[in-house]
Amino acid sequence: LMVDQQLTMSQQRAPMAKKASMFHCSARCCEDRAASMQQVQRCIERCHAPLAQAQAIVTGELERFQDRLSRCTLHCSDRAKDALEAGGGQTRARSQLDACVAACGDEHLRLVPGMAKRMRDGLAALQH
Repeated sequence: LMVDQQLTMSQQRAPMAKKASMFHCSARCCEDRAASMQQVQRCIERCHAPLAQAQAIVTGELERFQDRLSRCTLHCSDRAKDALEAGGGQTRARSQLDACVAACGDEHLRLVPGMAKRMRDGLAALQH
């Protein structure tokens, strides 16, 4: 949701336009009666390449974001386990875990605008 808010309506619609373009391009490949099956297949692959590149940019950014958030929450979990083993009490460890996870969330929310910008820039670079 936060990423969607960072993207303008036209940027959100761009993937749909890319998909439509890809399908039209693929259809034109199939309409070429003089082309061999291998040529049609290569043509279709060329049509799919821009969308695949765009998806790779978005997926890569989201995976990196998710990995960072996961590492942060794992660190919180380790700290809570350490506190429990040190005899800090379950209530205190739980409170520490909750505060740490909330801090991870806050920290990563601040990263969303930069991530959205990298996505926009990467997608814009594909247009050129």
